[in-house]
Amino acid sequence: MLPIDSQRPDPDALLAQVQAQERKAARGRLRIYFGASAGVGKTYAMLSAARKLQAAGQGVLVGVVETHGRNETASLLDGLDVLPLKEVAYRGKVLKEFDIDAALARRPPLILMDELAHSNAPGSRHPKRWQDVEELLDAGIDVLTTVNVQHLDSLNDVVGGITGIRVNETVPDTVFDEADEVVLVDIPADELLARLKSGRVYQEQQAERASKNFFRKGNLIALRELALRRTADRVEDDVRAYRVEKSIDAIWKTGASLLCCVGPRPGCEHVVRSAARLAVQLGTEWHAVYIETPALQRLPEAERERILKALKLAQELGAGTAVLTGADIAATAVEYARSHNLSKIMLGRVHPTWPWRAAHIKRMASLAPDVDLIEIGTASRESAPAVEAGGLAGLSPFGRTLVNPFNPPGEAAAPRASTALDEQPDPAAKRRGWPYAAAAAASIAAALAATPLLPYIDQANIAMLFLLVVVLVAVRLGRGPSVLATCVSVLCFDFFFVAPRFSFAVSDFQYLITFGVMLAVGLITGHLTAGLRFQARVASHREARARALYEFARELSGALQTEQIFDSTRSAVQTAFRARAVLLLPDADGRLQPPAPQAGGGAGYLSVLDIGIAQWAYDRAESAGLGTDTLPASRIFYLPLVAPMRTRGVLAIEPENRRWILIPEQRRQLDTFGALAAIALERVHYIEVAQGALVNMESERLRNSLLAALSHDLRTPLTSLVGLSESLAGSKPELSPQQLDLAQSLHAESLRMSTLVSNLLDMARIQSGEVKFNLEWQPLEEVVGSALRASAPQLKQHSISTQLPHDLPLLRYDAVLIERVLCNLLENAAKYTPAGSHIVVSAALHGAWMNVMVYDDGPGLPHGREEAVFEKFTRGERESAKPGVGLGLAICRAIVEAHGGTIQAAASPLGGAAFVIALPLGTPPEPPQEILEQ
Repeated sequence: MLPIDSQRPDPDALLAQVQAQERKAARGRLRIYFGASAGVGKTYAMLSAARKLQAAGQGVLVGVVETHGRNETASLLDGLDVLPLKEVAYRGKVLKEFDIDAALARRPPLILMDELAHSNAPGSRHPKRWQDVEELLDAGIDVLTTVNVQHLDSLNDVVGGITGIRVNETVPDTVFDEADEVVLVDIPADELLARLKSGRVYQEQQAERASKNFFRKGNLIALRELALRRTADRVEDDVRAYRVEKSIDAIWKTGASLLCCVGPRPGCEHVVRSAARLAVQLGTEWHAVYIETPALQRLPEAERERILKALKLAQELGAGTAVLTGADIAATAVEYARSHNLSKIMLGRVHPTWPWRAAHIKRMASLAPDVDLIEIGTASRESAPAVEAGGLAGLSPFGRTLVNPFNPPGEAAAPRASTALDEQPDPAAKRRGWPYAAAAAASIAAALAATPLLPYIDQANIAMLFLLVVVLVAVRLGRGPSVLATCVSVLCFDFFFVAPRFSFAVSDFQYLITFGVMLAVGLITGHLTAGLRFQARVASHREARARALYEFARELSGALQTEQIFDSTRSAVQTAFRARAVLLLPDADGRLQPPAPQAGGGAGYLSVLDIGIAQWAYDRAESAGLGTDTLPASRIFYLPLVAPMRTRGVLAIEPENRRWILIPEQRRQLDTFGALAAIALERVHYIEVAQGALVNMESERLRNSLLAALSHDLRTPLTSLVGLSESLAGSKPELSPQQLDLAQSLHAESLRMSTLVSNLLDMARIQSGEVKFNLEWQPLEEVVGSALRASAPQLKQHSISTQLPHDLPLLRYDAVLIERVLCNLLENAAKYTPAGSHIVVSAALHGAWMNVMVYDDGPGLPHGREEAVFEKFTRGERESAKPGVGLGLAICRAIVEAHGGTIQAAASPLGGAAFVIALPLGTPPEPPQEILEQ
């Protein structure tokens, strides 16, 4: 049996469980109908379940259900309350979406939400339907929904690699994992293909295309396997959660999970490889653990290296690794297997050192009769020793710049938290053996101190004094010295206090029993005390690691600058891991920048850090260097700082003792440090982005306000000036030729200034959203003609032609604004091309878009400025005498994008500049019957 304490529920876990249950009770329940692909019957199964619940008296509301024209599915909607969909205008179309406000107002007990991965139309409250579902659940409404395996975020790329089709609509795996219930809807691939051919999945044309692309039999089989495996993983999580909730210790053999026990003896790598092969054959997860007992606290260097290499090998082969501490190897292994529901334990064959001690496998069999035990025989021969990393530490295979980011030589290293496995005995102290001498001296000193007291105290009390010495030696010096102290104490007690005194002879046989009991009590007491000392030291190390992690997280939480994160990370790693550390951050191009050398580092220390290896780790988001499979000969470990959005940098660490990087606990803590630093860097980055965006928004708002104010105040006097100049040119009596020329020039400049002010005012109105569009279905030819007539004065020195097919469909646009766009483009072409140039206006259909092009045979656009010309106050020629302030093209883009289209600059077929406007076609309404009859 395991100790009583090991079977007691964890109070913190119970508290977290109660809090989770309270939160869950306030939320609605989510049931997901999960399938491999469309057509397996998810919606049908959801509607069937809803009808059963309604028949049982539960209120059911259909929020949104997609029948895809399937009559069998549509028939199940009869008798169900259907929520009307909300109409959302988008790019000239009216889309129907789920009305979440109406659903929350009605607060039904249960609502149906088909296609969980659906993307809502722009303008909806949430961009994704699964976010609508989350809000419904938070309101206490139960939800039934459907999703396919290709829509799960973690499997999206896998499915894309299988089918060749990448799905853009995905659902986070957390939504799937946190669902209260997942119902797998599954049918064989042949039956699904039969449904597709019979038209029960898609319409005839869609079905034919689907059968040639996505719905191939191989794809369906692979998707079915993914769906089954993902459902099995979900069920496994449910089983594990239920076992924790009910505090079930017994192992349920729902899977063939495996636990491999690693020991210090030769052949442990053979055991690890055997466990890996068996796990692959069984298709299951596996764990590898090393259990450190007080007896294994001080191991020789070779055995210590063997353990670390075996654990690293297990991790490379896909195992979850851990270093456990406990006084009993068998009990600790069984407890770990029970807590992780591992049904098989594998360990190497070991013969007990002492005949009276049972083998570990026999003790495990007695402690856990329900666990399968597998014993692995010894390997035929040991593998060749690995090449020492230190012999190749000077190599730099990338041949890149080497810099010195670390502390200068001779700088004192800070203490760090460690494990007993990581501690390296001091060979000098081991040779001196002073703890044993101190233990013997303590026993002799106790005998000398008690000798004068013999006439006053009984021999039993003197024996207790010796036991006290044994306990103190065990606490201070450990198990070995306590054993020596026990033996010396027995001998001193016999020599100094048992008749005949000052001799080892024994006159009474009963004293032999006293000696035996005293020896046994001393050994047991020393053993238990040393064990407690070991456990206290391990607990102290764990507490130190937790404290270091807490202090590091607290420091990062208040960091608002990258320099603060750099200093905190460097200091925390040096303190926690007794290692030199440096943080490498990328520039705008993604290239890591070497940090400034530390003061006093010395020129000879500049050959430590390899920027090439660090860049490799940054680009691939994989660890490199010491202790990894990539350039393990390096002296430095390169850890990429992977944040949720992107990799933020690389943490380079040079430990004083290379073994610590192989210890799973140390590596996990270092990964946690790196994750915290990466999140802090990302947080600071987005703080800077938000501050910059706020400054830009305020600057833009202020500029628009100034433009609107100036243009509004100037518009009235300019209008008067235009009218007066025109009246002056036609006044009576007639002006002289020189005066008439001046009047006409005044009128032309007034018109130009009035147009400029109108552009400024229109730009401000468009960006503020004050412009109301008068969208109507009308032909393109009319607006092209009106634009050419309006721009005739500017085009009189150019050759103009149009290429408009006679069968162009109607477009839905604001005629005044689109005319403004075409006028700006025509005037722009006339302004930047020499007299006599040819300007063409053409239109053509391109899929669901109509492309309208205005191009010329002039000098063209400056190379690389195709996008820059659409920015406000940007001109085609930076220094030019041509009039204008660079707002025409910016207004064109604003108007076109407001119509749901795009405008781009490109090279003209005639060799000059071309501007292409893409407007959505849409579906024009049917003309009235009387017009068709006419």
